[in-house]
Amino acid sequence: MATIKDVARLAGVGLGTASRVVSGRGSVSPATLERVKKAIEELDFRPSHAARSLLSGSTQMIGVYIPLLKGTFYMPIMQSIDNELRAAGLHMVVAFGVGAGDLREQAIEGITFLIERGCDGLIVMSNALLDSDIDALGPKKSRLVVLNHCYDSIAEQCFTADHVHGGRLAAQALLQYRHNKIAVIAGPASAPDNVDRISGFMDELTLSGIDTSKMWIAESNFAPDGGWAAAEELLASGYKFTAVFCANDEMAIGALSFFQHAGIAVPDEVSVIGYDDTETAAFSAPRLSSVHIAWREMTMNGLNFLLNRCYDMNRPVERQFPVGMAWRSSVSKAPKVAKITKAKPDKTSVA
Repeated sequence: MATIKDVARLAGVGLGTASRVVSGRGSVSPATLERVKKAIEELDFRPSHAARSLLSGSTQMIGVYIPLLKGTFYMPIMQSIDNELRAAGLHMVVAFGVGAGDLREQAIEGITFLIERGCDGLIVMSNALLDSDIDALGPKKSRLVVLNHCYDSIAEQCFTADHVHGGRLAAQALLQYRHNKIAVIAGPASAPDNVDRISGFMDELTLSGIDTSKMWIAESNFAPDGGWAAAEELLASGYKFTAVFCANDEMAIGALSFFQHAGIAVPDEVSVIGYDDTETAAFSAPRLSSVHIAWREMTMNGLNFLLNRCYDMNRPVERQFPVGMAWRSSVSKAPKVAKITKAKPDKTSVA
């Protein structure tokens, strides 16, 4: 395989001149440029990624950290980032939370991994870091973008949505269909975006005269199994309800699955509303009504900001992202009397 030294030798130029032609940086005479290009073509020279990095001073790689590598929420975001980077001739390196440490330790370890791989910039989805952790990144701090959370020390580099407003919209959606016997399956109390959406939901109900202090609410894990377990607990509690608000779609899918298992008709007996409007919401049974968060727009604008900073691009950057309702078939008018009874025994058998 030909090297840059072979190109320089065949073209009769110095190594530095050949490097300037390959990298596109620096000036050379038209005659010299032509000789080097001819040598590149004759030798079928293709610089390796490492060679291009040395020539340009850039690895052309963007690092992305996510807390976990599974589920229907993170994968579309990762795909959007990867597609956009590839279209720009760039590459994505991914790290995710692993190990025995807590969420903060996992995030720090993942970010360190990406920095050690020489990533030119970082996109991080984590609310577990402290501002002091951001400051500890030193010069790398300026080439960091955070999605779905805001750190005061780098507020300009953070891109998120108004989750309080999203929670209010979820409440308005159920109130519109005259639901006042409502249960809530919340996400982890340690997640600020969950706290915001639940706060907005409860505030809107309170404004409508509903005593939220008597509502059934459970904290779960943002995953389908958590939604299933919480719905099962709700049914066993004897609490009378006609609607359930789930703080994300994955828990809502789990709740829908449990209600079907228990013989409870959605939306005839109970309405279910999710949050995020992920791709799976449109394909659940019944199709899930959900608060729409513009995750792709948020991701693309955060990425544009980072590419502008890392590669002197001039991409447009927006900071306000729409929040709305995606209406489907899991919500209908509240029945006059709550018909929910306790779950039937599990008849599942394994051959």
